[in-house]
Amino acid sequence: MAERRVNVGWAEGLHARPASIFVRAATAAGVPVTIAKAGGAPVNAASMLAVLGLGAQGGEEIVLASDAEGAEAALDRLAKLVAEGLEELPETV
Repeated sequence: MAERRVNVGWAEGLHARPASIFVRAATAAGVPVTIAKAGGAPVNAASMLAVLGLGAQGGEEIVLASDAEGAEAALDRLAKLVAEGLEELPETV
């Protein structure tokens, strides 16, 4: 299983607009991805309600994971998005 541990780069955490940006990017990744708070239960990264339910705050560590083929590149892009608090999914890492 591929995994990335990153700190949330959005000051407001994964709430409202940042969560929407993240969920769109996770859906576009083309592989199933889970997201969890460090030490917490993983949830579907493509589910807005699940991501909001995490209550991830700015600076808090989250874990992105996937066991699908092509997961490494997808997780790299999602990790960059989250860590840097970007407004859209980066095309390249």
